[in-house]
Amino acid sequence: MPVDEYRLRQLIANIVDRDENALVELYQQLLQRVYGLALRITRCPQTAEEVTEDTFWQVWRQAPRFDAVRGSAIAWVMTIARSRALDALRRIDRPETDESAIVSEPVSADTPHDLLNAVQTGSLLQQALAALEPLPRQLLELAYFRGLSHDEIAQYMDMPLGSVKSLIRRTLLSLRHILADDAMLTFTYE
Repeated sequence: MPVDEYRLRQLIANIVDRDENALVELYQQLLQRVYGLALRITRCPQTAEEVTEDTFWQVWRQAPRFDAVRGSAIAWVMTIARSRALDALRRIDRPETDESAIVSEPVSADTPHDLLNAVQTGSLLQQALAALEPLPRQLLELAYFRGLSHDEIAQYMDMPLGSVKSLIRRTLLSLRHILADDAMLTFTYE
């Protein structure tokens, strides 16, 4: 069913004015698309339902942020849905951490200087990863922490394979540059 962009923009403008009927109509027009995207990303009907609910709740709260100059209304709503679905997926996929195992695990370092270098390098890597934009960080997580191939990531994220490859490569080069610069600053006392 084709979506009337002009009508969607009107509905969002009415939602800014807290018109609940406009939200109901927007929900009715975009429910199948939002749920379909959420289901494709999460692969779980219950999670997709939660994502759909979260998406329209966020539309209600953030309607004043919609800018028709930056893109279409449907793209804005679908971007919110995609973001909510990826957040839900991260919550589901986050491994349970056994803190006692981390504390009791011996650290293998030959000297205190080696231990200091290992701790500083790990901290720098965490800071560099945290500084990344969400999409590049997620692609790296899928590739290096979940072990997905570039093809699997492209399918999983519904992105072109070439985009996945180039974004991962650029992100790795950026990380390498950031870490090299930080290492030069951190370890200049040697």
